[in-house]
Amino acid sequence: MQCAHPRVGVGVLVVRGGDQFLLGKRCGRHIPGVYAAPGGHLELGESFAECARREVLEETGLRATDVRFLCLGHYQFGSSQYVDVDMVANCPEGTPVAMEPDKCLEWKWYQIDDLPSPLFLVTRRMLDAYLSGNAIDESSINCIIK
Repeated sequence: MQCAHPRVGVGVLVVRGGDQFLLGKRCGRHIPGVYAAPGGHLELGESFAECARREVLEETGLRATDVRFLCLGHYQFGSSQYVDVDMVANCPEGTPVAMEPDKCLEWKWYQIDDLPSPLFLVTRRMLDAYLSGNAIDESSINCIIK
């Protein structure tokens, strides 16, 4: 669906034990074959944390805890423009399930030294922000402030 204005996306880097990251292999029409973190569109009236918890539950069946801000990005994908608010959340228990098998084939936990490929650009930047402690992706922000 083409939108006449930028959309707000909320991505969620789901962490377990501080060193495992939940990633899913995408299928369907949006970035098939690419591994990505859970996420989706912000709904009217939702906070970023509420959206993050909802998206993780809808996509994986897991309940995210300790949801907090991670980073901010600005992306152009074809004719779609996104302001992306990325969050990080813990998920200490439960087994992920592909709740939307038409969008994601499977969800798995990965160690940072054993990440799948290819990674979605936004997910790569989320991981970099988490590992470096840098909350703003300057390269994507500079294109909207200059």
